[in-house]
Amino acid sequence: MEPEPMEALALAGGTTVVAAMATEAWQTAREGTVRLFACRGQACSAQMEARLDDNAALVGRSADIDRARAALAPGWQLELESLLTDHPELADELRVLIERVKPALPQAQQTWVQTGIAKDDALLAQAQNGNVIVYEAGSRPPGATGRGQ
Repeated sequence: MEPEPMEALALAGGTTVVAAMATEAWQTAREGTVRLFACRGQACSAQMEARLDDNAALVGRSADIDRARAALAPGWQLELESLLTDHPELADELRVLIERVKPALPQAQQTWVQTGIAKDDALLAQAQNGNVIVYEAGSRPPGATGRGQ
């Protein structure tokens, strides 16, 4: 398997780190990220630890958690790109961290809302994960009364 470019790996890493914020996967992501930056020394490691904690707190108190995560991800991507540029030997460690955190992340929740309003004998056709069957003008399916069908 051909290794992915550092930018793609950094994007996956940054996205994974912020996706873990305010979830049960957070401690694993936090500890692994701090460990990655330890190669730059104790001061850098402490700085990254504080930044991670501040960012996680921001996500946790945000009214729109997904928006907060989306705003933070590019910054972490840049940090990880910079780290991998200086220390390409950490690429495998970042890959391992991503693979450890991803399965622990909550499954994406999808909520679908569909509202349809038809007035004055109008025809309304809607589909959500299904089919739309359209009858020609003037025709109605057997048993249809024209109201509410």
